[in-house]
Amino acid sequence: MSRYTVSQLSRLAGVSVRTLHHYDHIGLLRPAVTGDNGYRYYGTDELLRLQQILLHRELGLPLSRIARVLDAPGFDRLDTLRVQRRHLLAEAERYRALVTTIDRTITLLEGKSVMDAETLYQGFSPEKQAGYEDWLAERHGAAVRADIDRAKQAMAGLDQSAHMAELAAVESAIAQALRDGIEADDPRLDPLLNRHLDWVAASWGRRPDANAYAGLADIYRAHPDFRARYDALAPGLADYLPDAMEAFALRVLIG
Repeated sequence: MSRYTVSQLSRLAGVSVRTLHHYDHIGLLRPAVTGDNGYRYYGTDELLRLQQILLHRELGLPLSRIARVLDAPGFDRLDTLRVQRRHLLAEAERYRALVTTIDRTITLLEGKSVMDAETLYQGFSPEKQAGYEDWLAERHGAAVRADIDRAKQAMAGLDQSAHMAELAAVESAIAQALRDGIEADDPRLDPLLNRHLDWVAASWGRRPDANAYAGLADIYRAHPDFRARYDALAPGLADYLPDAMEAFALRVLIG
């Protein structure tokens, strides 16, 4: 049976040695054996368990919940993989719909077509929105639901077509700044970030302060759906936009 050291598994799975040490420390992924030399060695079972950990992380589960799932009595790796496969296929279809929606919006903003309002929202689902709300409540506490309810009321009073078109225009311009090599903390981004801040204020029903705007940046950076959405607009935008928002919050909203 093949055995892998921490370094070998790190390269194989694309995770850091530090992450593997952390998983060992919290009991999430123990090595099969520890040699007399102190080296950790991982076998087939550990490789399959790490795959499950990484799949669950991709699906947005926190480490504490992953541990409960994997260690639950009756856990069946094969059945779980089948369920995850169905989920990922459904998500792939939804992402394809979102990419198509983005492409259509870009074409609209370039003046090359006319779009029906409904096509701005293809790929977004009520179930996914509920999932975002649960994720926010889990991450930031149940009190965040009051903010979510206020934001829903604010959104209900907006011209949705114009509101989403403005977001698409701002995001497209920020993506172009990334492609042009403008640094995330460059003040030349301030007009665009002011527009983005105005868009967020309209969506939330209140104007975010520096902490709230930086907190939104953390959400963009942390949630896999947002990362996929922004990197579909421009490779690297999933980190560039949150970095720019945080720099703007420090430079303008505090300063």
